[in-house]
Amino acid sequence: METVGISKLTNLDFQGNEAYKTLRSNIQFCGSDIKVIGFTSCTPNEGKSSVSLNLAVSMAESGKQVVFVDADLRKSVLIGRYKVNKPIKGLSHYLSGINAEEEIVYQANTDNLYMIFSGPVPPNPSELLDSEKFITLIKKLSDAYDYVIIDTPPLGSVIDSAVISKVCDGMVMVVAANEISYKFAQRVKVQLEKTGCKILGAVLNKVDVKESGYYGKYYGKYYGVSEK
Repeated sequence: METVGISKLTNLDFQGNEAYKTLRSNIQFCGSDIKVIGFTSCTPNEGKSSVSLNLAVSMAESGKQVVFVDADLRKSVLIGRYKVNKPIKGLSHYLSGINAEEEIVYQANTDNLYMIFSGPVPPNPSELLDSEKFITLIKKLSDAYDYVIIDTPPLGSVIDSAVISKVCDGMVMVVAANEISYKFAQRVKVQLEKTGCKILGAVLNKVDVKESGYYGKYYGKYYGVSEK
């Protein structure tokens, strides 16, 4: 298995690290049967990719074997944002039958963390994600790792997250503070509920703790994170 260097994985301050440790604990308290966890949002740029990857890092640092799956086949930001240091074979290569499973799993430069990147944008992302090949892959990963963290596209934009939720034990919504209306978030939540997948909770992202007063300073680090 190849190792891939990813920058910007450990640039969180103390408060950020504490937020992810608490998020990690909350996920673990959901039960030992919750192993495959999908992350979605209402719109792009709410920070779901950063939140899901940092949670995967936090879980790996606690000693869990974690594989992170970038299933945003339409508009992944991870390779560019985290400056991956080599050409990558990704999920779309595997689902299209171009590469084998063992060719798309990379060891990250964090102990216990493994990565499957999205690969090039295919012409039929929803169909690939709704295939038996994808279902089988996630089942194999669930058997091989303690946790499978899946970054999915925004559900308020495309249907892919609803398709992916079929293979998840639970879903988490990432909502950017002061950017998404309550009504819009509720509509997306209802969409997610219709899939039948358990909703584990929501992460309030981009929280400005400095402006939230004493209550926010005390509780914000537990229920909000500030990844852009």
